[in-house]
Amino acid sequence: MTHNYQVSGITCGTCVAKVKSLLEKIPGVIKASVGLDAQVEITMDRHIATADLQAALRDYPQYELFEKSLPMPTVAALLDKKDDERGFFETYKPVLLVFSYIFGATLLIEFAAGYFDWMRWMRHFMAGFFLVFSFFKMLDRPAFAVSYSSYDVVARRWLGWGYMYPFVELGLGILFLLNFQPVLTNWLTLIVMGVSTVGVVQSLLKKRRFQCACLGAVFNLPMSHITLVEDLLMVVMSGVMLLMIPV
Repeated sequence: MTHNYQVSGITCGTCVAKVKSLLEKIPGVIKASVGLDAQVEITMDRHIATADLQAALRDYPQYELFEKSLPMPTVAALLDKKDDERGFFETYKPVLLVFSYIFGATLLIEFAAGYFDWMRWMRHFMAGFFLVFSFFKMLDRPAFAVSYSSYDVVARRWLGWGYMYPFVELGLGILFLLNFQPVLTNWLTLIVMGVSTVGVVQSLLKKRRFQCACLGAVFNLPMSHITLVEDLLMVVMSGVMLLMIPV
């Protein structure tokens, strides 16, 4: 049998993973599906009282389970409230700082070389981008995978892609750093980031509110056009590098 509930306090992928883990430890629960929209679907082999489900979350008072019919704040409302209270820079400060550090470090490499080489700079920038962003995703891969599946077209159908994605970024970062098979590396980047862009565009067009998973589940960053810029930047850079590579 399957029953639907709501859980308050869910604001990111880490919350989703934690609530799912706690609920699935309850004897009789076969599967718990938890979404960033705070909707919970529990499949059980026997009837389990709501009080027993609530008791499983007792050690984490920020999460409160309710019957489906009871009203409660949604994750979209919570994100809207937070966005209203914070300005653009405060909201996206983590990702802006990451970009600034990568941009500055790669410019210093060109300065040390004595002349500016566009191909070398883009290669190092993309290497830094993938290595740093992969690091944050690696900190909590299960939470990232759940968060990523809320909008990515592949991870939505196969959660395993969300678990693999940090390693894909790590691999691309290493390939760019080593300048290994530039044509192959840039084509892989174009395909991977192109597919990722599709999911972001779909979510933005539908005005769906999700947590941006670009920095994993470490920071609570709402998805916005800055997410699209990140993906498109990698797509454009890989496309430009493919055009500039001598045949």
